[in-house]
Amino acid sequence: MSAKKTVGVVSQEVVTEEVERFIDKFDEPMAKRIREVRKALRKRFPAAVEMVYDNYNFFVIGYGPTEKATQYIVSLAANAKGVGLSFNHGADLPDPHGILQGSGSQNRFVRLPTVARLKDAAVAEAINAAEANSDVPWGQAKGYTVVKSVSAKQRPRQ
Repeated sequence: MSAKKTVGVVSQEVVTEEVERFIDKFDEPMAKRIREVRKALRKRFPAAVEMVYDNYNFFVIGYGPTEKATQYIVSLAANAKGVGLSFNHGADLPDPHGILQGSGSQNRFVRLPTVARLKDAAVAEAINAAEANSDVPWGQAKGYTVVKSVSAKQRPRQ
């Protein structure tokens, strides 16, 4: 897929296959970590819309209550160097444990050397705070996945 944005209705099966192809671009240990983190985030946010971006610098899956990128709560962000958990509005979150990295005006992140890092109390606290700060209510239905953009040019994933 080389278009900037997926157009039209696409079955979840087709989307799942496409996302798997994106992940397969990474070497096996990194692909495994991405899949584990994705599974854990889907379990944590079962009603979320998964917004997938296979961009130039990063492969990103955002989790939010709608398809609006500005409303995602957290995202999995991966490149050849590692996987991180990004907080879209992380600059506004309390960080009593000093775990949030980054100095931008909005985003903060936590590196995920393993999926177990998501279970760390400080990380779980940050995820809960991010969800609590969301001004858009979460639905109760099962979430779904949508591919939002794919860049024709990308940095190597391995």
